[in-house]
Amino acid sequence: MAQQRGSTAQCPSYTDSQNLTGVSEFLLLGLSEDPELQLVLAGLFLSMYLVTVLGNLLIILAVSSDSHLHTPMYFFLSNLSLADIGFTSTTIPKMIVDMQTHSRVIAYGGCLTQMSFFVLFACMDDMLLSVMAYDRFVAICHPLQYRVIMNPRLCGFLVLLSFFISFLDSQLHSLIVLQLTCFRDVAISNFFCDPSQLLHLSCSDTFINEMVIYFMGAIFGCLPISGILFSYYKIVSSILRVPSSGGKYKAFSTCGSHLAIVCLFYGTGLVGYLSSVVSPSPRKSMVASVMYTVVTPMLNPFIYSLRNRDIQSALCRLHGRIVKSHLLHPFCYMG
Repeated sequence: MAQQRGSTAQCPSYTDSQNLTGVSEFLLLGLSEDPELQLVLAGLFLSMYLVTVLGNLLIILAVSSDSHLHTPMYFFLSNLSLADIGFTSTTIPKMIVDMQTHSRVIAYGGCLTQMSFFVLFACMDDMLLSVMAYDRFVAICHPLQYRVIMNPRLCGFLVLLSFFISFLDSQLHSLIVLQLTCFRDVAISNFFCDPSQLLHLSCSDTFINEMVIYFMGAIFGCLPISGILFSYYKIVSSILRVPSSGGKYKAFSTCGSHLAIVCLFYGTGLVGYLSSVVSPSPRKSMVASVMYTVVTPMLNPFIYSLRNRDIQSALCRLHGRIVKSHLLHPFCYMG
């Protein structure tokens, strides 16, 4: 039924109020229409999703269970891991189910909900990365005042502020899509409800809506990036004034993992955005979407665990406590 509606829907004139009705469902075209390839992709993305969730959960458990990691940097990292779990859980499970059931239909309400949570967690990642850059700036440029400045109250406030801004951005996107009165097609050339795709499918004049989205993107995207660039400008300037090469390496190693995640997140996100705007090929746009919705959250735990000795030590201590608990209470885990 959705396919018929998508093929026969016409853009009505603005004088015909009876035809200005929205659709009840959309079609997510997905990555492939080949049933055999869909099974392979479903297994691949299920594996990547499990690695993402388990990896980020390990980061959260390590930070919460180890008193050595009860610092602002790891507090923000655990919140970033939580946002990454939500980010991937918004899109990947639905895509896997669609591949298994060979159904690409998503209800209008479900599409709006998915889009809302997608924007929420994407913006949350964006804001937390800028907060973590500020944390590294204070730690390296003002080490003596670090504990005074980055006190628990400020850390909690920054996380709550990040969530509030992300929630506001999400609701503004939902409000803009709700203003769309009709669609020329219901086929979305992606595996999730991308806001830009919904605007492209609209029959209405979306110039003002697009300008609002671009304006929001400039605010919620450029401001955090500017904050990150400014923080690292100050960090590099401070590191260059360190006389010894060992001191420079030690200072830079504290923010190396964060810098790698920043480059990965904004690099893949920028490629995905430019692909959806510039490229005429939906396939290239979907590949770019996979990079920043699946690959980036999956690699974040590896980047921090492989490059960070504190996380490695905390994971080893967590593993040791689990093994010790099994040995002391073996009957609790039988049957």
